[in-house]
Amino acid sequence: MEALAEGTPQTPAVPLGPWQGLARVPARHLVALMVGIAGMIAVAVGGWLWIESSDYKVLFSNLSDKDGGAIVAVLTQMNVPYKYTEGGAAILVPADKVHDTRLRLASQGLPKGGTVGFELVDNQKFGATQFQEQINYQRGLEGELVKSIQSLSVVQAARVHLAIPKPTVFLREQQGPSASVLLTLYPGKTLDRAQVNGIVYLVASSVPSLAPANVSVLDQSGALLSKNGEADNNGLDATQLSYVKDIEQSTIRRIQDILEPILGPNNARVQVSADVDFSRTEAMSETFKPNGDVTSATIRNQQLNEAMTTSTTAQGVPGALSNQPPGNASAPIDGKVGTSSQPPAVPVNTRKDQSTNYEVDKTIQHTRAPVGTIKRITAAVVLNNRVKVDENGKTTSVPLAPQEIEQINALVREAMGYNKARGDSLNVVNTAFNPVEREVVLETPWWKQRDNIAMAKEIGRYVLFAALLAYLFFAVLRPSLKKVFKADPPPAEVKALESDSTIAEERAAEGEVVVAGEGGEEIPALPPAEETPPEPLQLAKQLAREDPRKVANIVKSWVNQDE
Repeated sequence: MEALAEGTPQTPAVPLGPWQGLARVPARHLVALMVGIAGMIAVAVGGWLWIESSDYKVLFSNLSDKDGGAIVAVLTQMNVPYKYTEGGAAILVPADKVHDTRLRLASQGLPKGGTVGFELVDNQKFGATQFQEQINYQRGLEGELVKSIQSLSVVQAARVHLAIPKPTVFLREQQGPSASVLLTLYPGKTLDRAQVNGIVYLVASSVPSLAPANVSVLDQSGALLSKNGEADNNGLDATQLSYVKDIEQSTIRRIQDILEPILGPNNARVQVSADVDFSRTEAMSETFKPNGDVTSATIRNQQLNEAMTTSTTAQGVPGALSNQPPGNASAPIDGKVGTSSQPPAVPVNTRKDQSTNYEVDKTIQHTRAPVGTIKRITAAVVLNNRVKVDENGKTTSVPLAPQEIEQINALVREAMGYNKARGDSLNVVNTAFNPVEREVVLETPWWKQRDNIAMAKEIGRYVLFAALLAYLFFAVLRPSLKKVFKADPPPAEVKALESDSTIAEERAAEGEVVVAGEGGEEIPALPPAEETPPEPLQLAKQLAREDPRKVANIVKSWVNQDE
């Protein structure tokens, strides 16, 4: 056998061409090869698209159908990919193109907005009735108010309903207009009292004869934001509570500002409670006072009445001559008044009445108490002990001296505006503060940090894509290619079979070497290495003579492959 191995030349394998190798591959192997190549291409393309795909973000939301169609048409012309959310509530574009797309759409006037204002008046039809004109005016006014309210930073959407009654000539039947405003706020945003009042007065000022009390403002949850000048049922008002809080906080700051230079930072805790009177009171009084000094009193009126009575009885010696009636009057000839014979009248009784009325001293006083008067202030102050460090570096807590506490008490009284008559109270206590246990915040490991996680995900995409391609190439494509382009074995090969019982004797007869076969027949060996090897056809004939069963199996396999 060793002699045969040494003397028999080994025929090298003949490599096949690509098309010749494909022709000899079985049909099932070809199908598997084509499926593997197609799968690898599909995985490569899908993985590349997945790697290059960017996140989509909202471009616009809550669009009308008209604006949505116009925006989609422009995005198609701009070759910008877009998506819809469920229900078509928003249009999504790649995150890196959101701002650029918005600016380009804004240059074209998109979106125009679903709210229509006074644009309705621009397309007024000829022959419209007065009712249609009034409706268009009201719709346009509502739309303009909605645009103005939506310009607020906290308002996402708004709706305005105006109730404008018909004018009438009867004064008793006239009704004022009213308005309702429904607001949709951004998540996490709220409106304070001043902003709500601003919306109320904005609507009231835009509609003729609309009083602010007739404007109602609601949010998306149905809560009434406008109080129409009335307080809550419990008497609490946000403005009043804010006023009390401001008083307390300002008092605390004044006390802390005066204690911090003395005790150091974080060594004093101050709490203040203010009792504020928000009741509205008005009083009117009319007081009458007696006139003490008559000389200084003012005379209202003074009346003086004087009466006098006279008598004309006879005088002289009683008798007949003296009781005669008075004679006829006669004028004196010389023009001089003569002495009358009638005696003159003599006053008998004189009467004088005088009354003086003075002004009444009256005082009329109208008093209106101010709103928000401080009724009482109570303050509680806790002082920390002083911390001293000895020579060895040991810290000790030492209470404050009574004199220091008294000085601090006086300073706090002055800082808070202490008023004993008002009923204010102050309590200052000195004690040791417990050390604040600081929560130990563990540093986030690098593998839990968001930036590192995002970077790992990005790298993982490429690694997964490369691993998938490598698996498809080495596990699927490469074995198939090996089968296709596998080198063809030599056309004929003579195998020397040896057995312990049959060993042929070498003989040098005509330069040939003969070995014994299994059946005892003699088979000529291959020529020596120095001689020219026989042709393939002769070798095939020799193999057919020697082992016809093997040749028949080979032909049978070829026929099956063709089928």
